[in-house]
Amino acid sequence: MQAALLLDRGVVKVTGEDARKFLNGLVSSDMGKVGPGAARYAALLTPQGKIIVDFIVAEATAEDGGGFFLDCPRALAPALVEKLNFYKLRAKVLAEDLSEALGVLAIWDGEALSDYGLSYADPRLPALGTRCILPPDMASEAAADVGADLVASEIYEAHRIALGVPRGGEDFSYGDAFPHEADLDQLHGVDFDKGCYVGQEVVSRVEHRASARSRIVPIAYDDYAPPAGAAVRVDDKEVGAIGSTAKGRGLALLRLDKVADALAAGLPLMCGNIPIRLVKPAWATFAWPGEATPAS
Repeated sequence: MQAALLLDRGVVKVTGEDARKFLNGLVSSDMGKVGPGAARYAALLTPQGKIIVDFIVAEATAEDGGGFFLDCPRALAPALVEKLNFYKLRAKVLAEDLSEALGVLAIWDGEALSDYGLSYADPRLPALGTRCILPPDMASEAAADVGADLVASEIYEAHRIALGVPRGGEDFSYGDAFPHEADLDQLHGVDFDKGCYVGQEVVSRVEHRASARSRIVPIAYDDYAPPAGAAVRVDDKEVGAIGSTAKGRGLALLRLDKVADALAAGLPLMCGNIPIRLVKPAWATFAWPGEATPAS
């Protein structure tokens, strides 16, 4: 088992008697399904349906003081607090950025919940393991407590990339990507049965029309890694861009229809002089380029 302190993650705490209802009216997942030990992946969207910030929502028990803890990108924690305060109006809610005092520990290659902080299973994929919100100086003790080796965050990044799980700021741009493009619909980040939230109409329309033309998909390459942000081309026509890479695997935001046409024509996907190939993850349920679509 391995554990890594994720230095890029911050923590926002939301408390108050209206906190659950308040968050439920804003974010893409059903807050009614969040409880102690039952975290959810979610996003706050613009009215146009684009991702402002994504995060994992965990709830503390009443014995531990209660409240919702948002495991979010640390660089966006202040903006997330500002946006929540903008929306709260008269709601009895307090949003605080606790990123100076709390960090996020990821634990994987085994099942373990630490007693050193607020622990929860990663709601996106079981293979991502568990996470723990705790003071950063307790990371070594927490890892040892569950029998995990504390390793560099780059090792966790390689694990994430191998699983094909996108990371905001690396694989998609905040303020520019839709949930379907960032695979939130595939990774339990959108609840299509809940009530209204900001940006819902756009997200629901894409889902019901199956009209997501671009998605982040896992790729593989040999030898040298293509640089982040580099264009993916087919016969000099751009079909997407590279995101994060590690150890022969990576992620790329691609136009699925154009990639499907390239595969049908036997044309390679190229990033400069580096050929890349798609790797279908086990979690993907959308129409995969190159695979026949079942007749309805």
